[in-house]
Amino acid sequence: MRDDVRPGFVRVRLDLSYDGKDFSGWAKQAGGRRTVQGEIEDALRTVTRSRETYELTVAGRTDAGVHARGQVAHVDLPVALWDDHREKLLRRLAGRLSHDVRVWRVTEAPAGFNARFSAIWRRYAYRVTDHPGGVDPLLRGHVLWHDWTLDMDAMNAAAERLVGEHDFAAYCKKREGATTIRTLQELRWERRPDGTLEATVKADAFCHNMVRSLVGALLFVGDGHRPVEWPGKVLAAGVRDSAVHVVRPHGLTLEEVGYPADDQLAARSKEARNKRSLPGSAGCC
Repeated sequence: MRDDVRPGFVRVRLDLSYDGKDFSGWAKQAGGRRTVQGEIEDALRTVTRSRETYELTVAGRTDAGVHARGQVAHVDLPVALWDDHREKLLRRLAGRLSHDVRVWRVTEAPAGFNARFSAIWRRYAYRVTDHPGGVDPLLRGHVLWHDWTLDMDAMNAAAERLVGEHDFAAYCKKREGATTIRTLQELRWERRPDGTLEATVKADAFCHNMVRSLVGALLFVGDGHRPVEWPGKVLAAGVRDSAVHVVRPHGLTLEEVGYPADDQLAARSKEARNKRSLPGSAGCC
Protein backbone atom coordinates (compact mmCIF):
# COMPACT_ATOMS: atom_id res chain seq x y z
CA MET A 1 0.00 0.00 0.00
CA ARG A 2 1.52 3.25 -1.17
CA ASP A 3 1.71 6.64 0.52
CA ASP A 4 3.55 8.11 -2.44
CA VAL A 5 1.26 8.69 -5.40
CA ARG A 6 2.58 7.38 -8.71
CA PRO A 7 3.65 9.98 -11.27
CA GLY A 8 0.72 10.98 -13.42
CA PHE A 9 -1.84 10.13 -10.71
CA VAL A 10 -3.70 12.15 -8.09
CA ARG A 11 -5.02 10.87 -4.75
CA VAL A 12 -8.71 11.56 -4.23
CA ARG A 13 -10.54 11.41 -0.89
CA LEU A 14 -14.13 10.13 -0.75
CA ASP A 15 -16.44 10.73 2.22
CA LEU A 16 -19.33 8.28 2.19
CA SER A 17 -22.08 6.50 4.07
CA TYR A 18 -24.06 3.30 3.65
CA ASP A 19 -26.72 1.08 5.13
CA GLY A 20 -24.96 -2.25 5.64
CA LYS A 21 -28.07 -4.45 5.64
CA ASP A 22 -27.71 -5.80 2.12
CA PHE A 23 -23.91 -5.70 1.87
CA SER A 24 -21.48 -8.52 2.64
CA GLY A 25 -19.23 -5.98 4.32
CA TRP A 26 -16.86 -3.41 2.85
CA ALA A 27 -14.19 -5.50 1.16
CA LYS A 28 -14.55 -7.12 -2.24
CA GLN A 29 -15.04 -10.87 -2.09
CA ALA A 30 -14.90 -13.77 -4.47
CA GLY A 31 -18.15 -15.32 -5.59
CA GLY A 32 -19.98 -12.19 -6.63
CA ARG A 33 -21.18 -11.12 -3.20
CA ARG A 34 -22.35 -7.53 -2.99
CA THR A 35 -19.89 -5.30 -1.12
CA VAL A 36 -19.54 -1.56 -0.61
CA GLN A 37 -16.07 -1.46 -2.14
CA GLY A 38 -17.18 -3.40 -5.19
CA GLU A 39 -20.24 -1.22 -5.67
CA ILE A 40 -18.32 2.06 -5.56
CA GLU A 41 -15.43 0.83 -7.69
CA ASP A 42 -17.87 -0.41 -10.36
CA ALA A 43 -19.73 2.90 -10.32
CA LEU A 44 -16.48 4.86 -10.54
CA ARG A 45 -15.32 2.81 -13.51
CA THR A 46 -18.66 3.27 -15.28
CA VAL A 47 -19.11 7.03 -14.80
CA THR A 48 -15.52 7.78 -15.86
CA ARG A 49 -15.77 5.35 -18.80
CA SER A 50 -12.58 3.63 -17.66
CA ARG A 51 -11.35 0.22 -18.77
CA GLU A 52 -9.41 -0.12 -15.53
CA THR A 53 -10.86 -0.56 -12.05
CA TYR A 54 -9.23 1.85 -9.59
CA GLU A 55 -8.98 0.28 -6.13
CA LEU A 56 -10.25 2.03 -3.03
CA THR A 57 -8.43 2.10 0.32
CA VAL A 58 -10.75 2.57 3.29
CA ALA A 59 -10.33 3.96 6.80
CA GLY A 60 -12.03 1.01 8.47
CA ARG A 61 -13.29 -2.21 6.91
CA THR A 62 -16.78 -2.95 8.19
CA ASP A 63 -18.30 -6.42 8.47
CA ALA A 64 -21.48 -7.64 6.82
CA GLY A 65 -24.50 -5.78 8.18
CA VAL A 66 -22.53 -2.93 9.78
CA HIS A 67 -23.50 0.62 8.76
CA ALA A 68 -21.41 3.75 8.20
CA ARG A 69 -22.30 7.43 8.43
CA GLY A 70 -18.77 8.88 8.28
CA GLN A 71 -16.62 6.41 6.32
CA VAL A 72 -13.55 7.69 4.43
CA ALA A 73 -11.71 6.13 1.50
CA HIS A 74 -9.15 7.17 -1.08
CA VAL A 75 -8.44 6.24 -4.68
CA ASP A 76 -5.55 7.13 -6.98
CA LEU A 77 -6.79 8.31 -10.38
CA PRO A 78 -4.89 9.41 -13.50
CA VAL A 79 -4.52 13.19 -13.51
CA ALA A 80 -6.18 13.50 -16.91
CA LEU A 81 -9.19 11.46 -15.78
CA TRP A 82 -9.53 13.51 -12.60
CA ASP A 83 -9.32 16.77 -14.54
CA ASP A 84 -12.00 15.58 -16.95
CA HIS A 85 -14.48 14.39 -14.33
CA ARG A 86 -13.83 16.19 -11.04
CA GLU A 87 -16.61 18.79 -11.41
CA LYS A 88 -19.35 16.27 -12.27
CA LEU A 89 -18.09 13.14 -10.51
CA LEU A 90 -20.18 13.49 -7.36
CA ARG A 91 -23.46 13.92 -9.22
CA ARG A 92 -22.67 11.12 -11.64
CA LEU A 93 -21.88 8.73 -8.79
CA ALA A 94 -25.19 9.68 -7.15
CA GLY A 95 -27.00 8.72 -10.33
CA ARG A 96 -25.19 5.40 -10.65
CA LEU A 97 -24.97 4.10 -7.08
CA SER A 98 -27.75 2.21 -5.31
CA HIS A 99 -29.69 4.21 -2.75
CA ASP A 100 -28.14 2.35 0.22
CA VAL A 101 -24.70 3.83 -0.45
CA ARG A 102 -23.88 7.51 -0.97
CA VAL A 103 -20.69 9.45 -1.66
CA TRP A 104 -21.03 12.91 -0.13
CA ARG A 105 -17.72 14.52 -0.98
CA VAL A 106 -14.95 13.95 -3.54
CA THR A 107 -11.82 16.07 -3.06
CA GLU A 108 -8.16 16.02 -3.97
CA ALA A 109 -6.34 14.71 -0.91
CA PRO A 110 -3.48 16.62 0.70
CA ALA A 111 0.07 15.28 0.41
CA GLY A 112 0.74 12.27 2.64
CA PHE A 113 -2.93 11.37 3.06
CA ASN A 114 -3.82 7.69 3.42
CA ALA A 115 -7.43 6.97 4.39
CA ARG A 116 -6.41 3.98 6.51
CA PHE A 117 -3.00 4.73 7.97
CA SER A 118 -3.29 8.49 8.42
CA ALA A 119 -6.36 8.17 10.67
CA ILE A 120 -5.79 8.90 14.37
CA TRP A 121 -9.17 7.64 15.58
CA ARG A 122 -12.40 5.96 14.53
CA ARG A 123 -15.66 6.52 16.37
CA TYR A 124 -18.45 3.94 16.36
CA ALA A 125 -21.90 3.96 17.91
CA TYR A 126 -23.81 0.88 19.00
CA ARG A 127 -27.54 1.29 19.69
CA VAL A 128 -29.64 -0.96 21.92
CA THR A 129 -33.14 -0.82 23.34
CA ASP A 130 -34.32 -2.65 26.44
CA HIS A 131 -37.94 -1.58 25.97
CA PRO A 132 -40.17 -4.54 26.89
CA GLY A 133 -42.15 -4.04 23.68
CA GLY A 134 -39.11 -4.34 21.43
CA VAL A 135 -37.64 -2.05 18.76
CA ASP A 136 -39.44 0.74 16.95
CA PRO A 137 -40.22 -0.85 13.55
CA LEU A 138 -38.75 2.21 11.79
CA LEU A 139 -35.42 1.68 13.60
CA ARG A 140 -35.26 -2.11 13.56
CA GLY A 141 -32.38 -2.17 11.05
CA HIS A 142 -30.16 -0.04 13.30
CA VAL A 143 -31.07 -0.88 16.89
CA LEU A 144 -30.62 -4.17 18.78
CA TRP A 145 -33.38 -5.37 21.09
CA HIS A 146 -32.08 -6.69 24.42
CA ASP A 147 -34.85 -8.49 26.26
CA TRP A 148 -33.59 -7.58 29.74
CA THR A 149 -33.66 -4.27 31.59
CA LEU A 150 -30.21 -2.65 31.43
CA ASP A 151 -28.40 -0.79 34.22
CA MET A 152 -26.51 1.95 32.37
CA ASP A 153 -24.50 3.00 35.43
CA ALA A 154 -23.17 -0.53 35.87
CA MET A 155 -22.21 -0.71 32.19
CA ASN A 156 -20.36 2.60 32.40
CA ALA A 157 -18.54 1.51 35.55
CA ALA A 158 -17.40 -1.65 33.75
CA ALA A 159 -16.45 0.33 30.64
CA GLU A 160 -14.08 2.60 32.60
CA ARG A 161 -11.84 -0.41 33.30
CA LEU A 162 -11.37 -1.03 29.57
CA VAL A 163 -10.31 2.46 28.48
CA GLY A 164 -6.62 3.00 27.66
CA GLU A 165 -3.91 1.11 25.80
CA HIS A 166 -4.30 -2.64 26.26
CA ASP A 167 -3.93 -5.91 24.46
CA PHE A 168 -7.53 -6.60 23.46
CA ALA A 169 -6.88 -10.20 22.42
CA ALA A 170 -9.78 -11.31 24.64
CA TYR A 171 -12.17 -9.16 22.60
CA CYS A 172 -10.81 -9.69 19.08
CA LYS A 173 -10.95 -12.39 16.47
CA LYS A 174 -7.27 -13.18 16.00
CA ARG A 175 -5.72 -12.62 12.60
CA GLU A 176 -2.33 -14.10 11.75
CA GLY A 177 0.47 -11.54 12.04
CA ALA A 178 -1.81 -8.75 13.30
CA THR A 179 -1.43 -7.10 16.69
CA THR A 180 -4.37 -6.82 19.07
CA ILE A 181 -2.90 -3.88 21.01
CA ARG A 182 -5.17 -0.86 20.72
CA THR A 183 -5.76 2.44 22.54
CA LEU A 184 -9.41 2.66 23.51
CA GLN A 185 -9.93 6.40 23.91
CA GLU A 186 -13.60 6.43 24.87
CA LEU A 187 -16.23 3.87 25.87
CA ARG A 188 -19.42 5.16 27.44
CA TRP A 189 -23.18 4.68 27.36
CA GLU A 190 -25.93 7.28 27.22
CA ARG A 191 -29.69 6.83 27.25
CA ARG A 192 -31.26 8.95 24.53
CA PRO A 193 -34.62 10.75 24.93
CA ASP A 194 -36.41 7.94 23.08
CA GLY A 195 -35.06 5.41 25.61
CA THR A 196 -32.46 3.89 23.28
CA LEU A 197 -29.08 3.18 24.85
CA GLU A 198 -26.17 4.37 22.72
CA ALA A 199 -22.57 3.29 23.23
CA THR A 200 -19.83 5.61 21.96
CA VAL A 201 -16.69 3.59 21.18
CA LYS A 202 -13.63 5.51 20.03
CA ALA A 203 -10.10 4.18 19.47
CA ASP A 204 -7.03 4.75 17.35
CA ALA A 205 -7.96 1.54 15.53
CA PHE A 206 -10.02 -1.61 16.08
CA CYS A 207 -9.30 -5.27 15.56
CA HIS A 208 -11.83 -7.72 14.13
CA ASN A 209 -15.08 -7.98 16.17
CA MET A 210 -13.66 -5.73 18.91
CA VAL A 211 -16.55 -3.27 19.21
CA ARG A 212 -19.27 -5.93 19.06
CA SER A 213 -17.44 -8.06 21.63
CA LEU A 214 -17.00 -5.14 24.04
CA VAL A 215 -20.68 -4.28 23.71
CA GLY A 216 -21.64 -7.91 24.30
CA ALA A 217 -19.62 -8.04 27.51
CA LEU A 218 -21.09 -4.77 28.81
CA LEU A 219 -24.65 -5.90 28.08
CA PHE A 220 -24.04 -8.94 30.29
CA VAL A 221 -23.08 -6.54 33.08
CA GLY A 222 -26.04 -4.28 32.39
CA ASP A 223 -28.59 -7.06 32.66
CA GLY A 224 -27.04 -8.47 35.85
CA HIS A 225 -25.60 -11.70 34.43
CA ARG A 226 -22.03 -10.64 35.24
CA PRO A 227 -20.49 -8.30 37.87
CA VAL A 228 -18.97 -4.93 37.01
CA GLU A 229 -15.45 -6.35 37.38
CA TRP A 230 -15.96 -9.13 34.85
CA PRO A 231 -15.11 -7.35 31.54
CA GLY A 232 -11.86 -6.05 33.06
CA LYS A 233 -10.91 -9.54 34.24
CA VAL A 234 -11.59 -10.94 30.77
CA LEU A 235 -9.33 -8.24 29.30
CA ALA A 236 -6.54 -9.07 31.77
CA ALA A 237 -6.77 -12.78 30.97
CA GLY A 238 -5.81 -12.01 27.38
CA VAL A 239 -7.63 -14.92 25.75
CA ARG A 240 -10.99 -15.25 24.07
CA ASP A 241 -13.74 -16.04 26.57
CA SER A 242 -16.66 -18.10 25.27
CA ALA A 243 -18.95 -16.11 27.56
CA VAL A 244 -18.25 -12.91 25.59
CA HIS A 245 -21.03 -12.69 23.06
CA VAL A 246 -20.37 -10.92 19.74
CA VAL A 247 -23.59 -8.95 19.32
CA ARG A 248 -25.37 -8.69 15.99
CA PRO A 249 -23.94 -6.24 13.43
CA HIS A 250 -27.02 -4.16 12.63
CA GLY A 251 -26.74 -2.06 15.82
CA LEU A 252 -23.28 -0.83 14.86
CA THR A 253 -22.48 2.30 12.84
CA LEU A 254 -19.12 3.85 11.97
CA GLU A 255 -19.88 7.48 12.78
CA GLU A 256 -16.66 9.38 12.14
CA VAL A 257 -12.96 9.09 11.30
CA GLY A 258 -10.42 11.62 12.59
CA TYR A 259 -7.21 12.78 10.92
CA PRO A 260 -4.33 15.03 12.07
CA ALA A 261 -3.37 18.35 10.49
CA ASP A 262 -2.23 18.09 6.88
CA ASP A 263 1.45 18.54 7.76
CA GLN A 264 1.27 15.51 10.10
CA LEU A 265 -0.48 13.06 7.74
CA ALA A 266 2.64 11.36 6.38
CA ALA A 267 4.21 10.97 9.83
CA ARG A 268 1.02 9.48 11.22
CA SER A 269 0.81 7.04 8.31
CA LYS A 270 4.37 5.86 8.97
CA GLU A 271 3.74 5.52 12.72
CA ALA A 272 0.54 3.51 12.20
CA ARG A 273 2.45 0.86 10.24
CA ASN A 274 4.75 0.08 13.17
CA LYS A 275 3.80 -3.10 15.00
CA ARG A 276 3.01 -2.17 18.60
CA SER A 277 3.88 -3.80 21.89
CA LEU A 278 2.94 -2.85 25.42
CA PRO A 279 5.58 -1.44 27.78
CA GLY A 280 7.49 -4.33 29.32
CA SER A 281 6.22 -6.86 26.79
CA ALA A 282 8.42 -8.77 24.41
CA GLY A 283 9.18 -7.05 21.13
CA CYS A 284 8.88 -8.55 17.68
CA CYS A 285 6.63 -11.34 16.46
